[in-house]
Amino acid sequence: VQLVESGGGLVQPGGSLKLSCASSESITGFSRMGWYRSAPGNERWMVAEITRDGKTDIGDSVFGRATISRDIAKNTIYLELNSLKPEDTAVYRCKATRTTNKGWTRYNNDYWGQGTQVTVSS
Repeated sequence: VQLVESGGGLVQPGGSLKLSCASSESITGFSRMGWYRSAPGNERWMVAEITRDGKTDIGDSVFGRATISRDIAKNTIYLELNSLKPEDTAVYRCKATRTTNKGWTRYNNDYWGQGTQVTVSS
């Protein structure tokens, strides 16, 4: 599985951007996909997730400012961030989780993209 992010860059505070994550495989094969971010010296945090059923979950740090969506035909998920703040500066990485069941055991395999840098600065 290859996940390729795009759309990052330098944005002014208060601005917006839209990130894309294109999958080499059908995104319907994943139980969920999402966006995570990490800044130097900080942990990685969940920004937003979307399940196979289309349910979404938005992280507290971006709640009300972030929207996650998908285009199944294009095997791509998106993250829109508005009212950007300097603290949103981070590397944003896309994750896809494939869940399989073998007997009574459930296995989750995670796949990650390389990430795209988002810098919020004037």
